[in-house]
Amino acid sequence: MRPVHYAILAIIFWSTVASAFKLTLSRLDPVSMLLYASLTSTIIFLGVNLREGRKFSVRENLYSAFLGFINPFLYYLVLFNAYSLLPAQEAQALNYTWPIILVVFSSAFLGQPLTIKEFFGVIVGFLGALVIGTHGNLSSLSFANPLGDALALSSALVWAMYWIFNLRDPRKAEEKMFWNFFFGSLYILALGVIRGIKFDPLGILGAVYIGTFEMGLTFLLWLKALEREDAGKVASLVYLTPVLSLVFISIVVGEKILKSTLLGLALILLGIMLSRRE
Repeated sequence: MRPVHYAILAIIFWSTVASAFKLTLSRLDPVSMLLYASLTSTIIFLGVNLREGRKFSVRENLYSAFLGFINPFLYYLVLFNAYSLLPAQEAQALNYTWPIILVVFSSAFLGQPLTIKEFFGVIVGFLGALVIGTHGNLSSLSFANPLGDALALSSALVWAMYWIFNLRDPRKAEEKMFWNFFFGSLYILALGVIRGIKFDPLGILGAVYIGTFEMGLTFLLWLKALEREDAGKVASLVYLTPVLSLVFISIVVGEKILKSTLLGLALILLGIMLSRRE
């Protein structure tokens, strides 16, 4: 398969997960859903590392005790709670502001000053988030669900923070993903024991789907897509994900896609393209 074929598969899978989040949350609480999904991803990454003959050493991978707390534990816990409060279209669009937040973080923490173009992109992107959160009612700045919107934007912040710390990790991607999910699953399990873990066969099936096609297999497909020289062109295809996601949300979840969501998402994507660092 050519890199673009791996990319297309990854984008299609990622485009379905917002719908899977919403449907699965109708049967499981966020903690239970995250536990089943995270365990699924851990098993997938374990299989990859075993196949490649990597040695397993907790001592050499203790940095993942920190990274695993950020992702999958904190990131997905915040994100799933956002999806439990918001329409799927709103949560996924607000979560997609993370590349814009990443540019701001890179400027603040990595000493990479913003250009005028990047600064304008950040402003445009966050204007899109305001349009989505207020359902187009910018004059009153009245958010339809302030807590849900805050959680969705916080998930984008957490993901951007994770990427900053991840840049300093020289391990192979598959190796650190296994250890991140290993430690993250321990945190989630501990929280589940305290809060209670819900058992629902269809809900577990949905969580396994999420663990496979949001966190596990699709990540490996994306790595395959970026292995070749035309990785930059292939990576640009990821902008199709939130657009296709709206199609699945409309068909599978049955949400009516609001004009404010379309406008806001268009502004967010424009902001990402303007602020993107080559």
